Amino acid sequence: MLEVAVSDPRDVPGAAEGGADRLHAVVPGPTCGLSPEPALVSAICRESDLPVFVVLRLNDSWSTTGGEFARLVGLGEDYLACGATGVAFGFLDGDLEIDTDTCQMLLDRLPAVPWTFHRAFDSTLDPRRSWRLLLPMARLVAVRTAGSARGMAAGFDDLLATITPENAPLVMPGGGLEAEQVPWLLRAGVRQLHLGGQVRPGGSAKAYVDAGYVRSWRSLVDDLPDPSLGDDGPR
Repeated sequence: MLEVAVSDPRDVPGAAEGGADRLHAVVPGPTCGLSPEPALVSAICRESDLPVFVVLRLNDSWSTTGGEFARLVGLGEDYLACGATGVAFGFLDGDLEIDTDTCQMLLDRLPAVPWTFHRAFDSTLDPRRSWRLLLPMARLVAVRTAGSARGMAAGFDDLLATITPENAPLVMPGGGLEAEQVPWLLRAGVRQLHLGGQVRPGGSAKAYVDAGYVRSWRSLVDDLPDPSLGDDGPR
């Protein structure tokens, strides 16, 4: 499963033609980005039948306030009305642990909606405890992580060390993922990958998603042996 970040309707054709499986709608920011306007989400959803997950985040921290929380709920409802399939969010408490109460409150207000826990995960102090808190949560389909708040270049080894048979289906590496890391991740059981700058010419947020770049990642994943069939599995 390839998830591609999009921030403009003109990103969508490249993602879809290149073989993306899901779109991640976001306004680019210093970490995992911020929530887009509903009109933008509507325009993105009209460009393709691919499922669209939209970021619910209104500030550069990993927490929220009561008033902001109400706005997040409203945005989530608007996104779904525009055609979005799911949402992406993540909250931490003052001890840098998963704020399961706030996450659950948001889930309760958006019933039956699948969701991704985003890069807030990499700012927690104990990833293994964080997994124990997240795994029981309903409708969680992915946890986007680089193994470190500094990205995959710093966190790749730590990320591999925390992948288990239990959490592997939910692990979605993102944050500077490199092609040479993919075989190791697939061998560990990972089945979801998040792509951002890797599929834009020059890695620039000002460039639109390029179908050829997405297709190269699609080919990379599809041509690797299926680890469940052993090293001699089909290509």
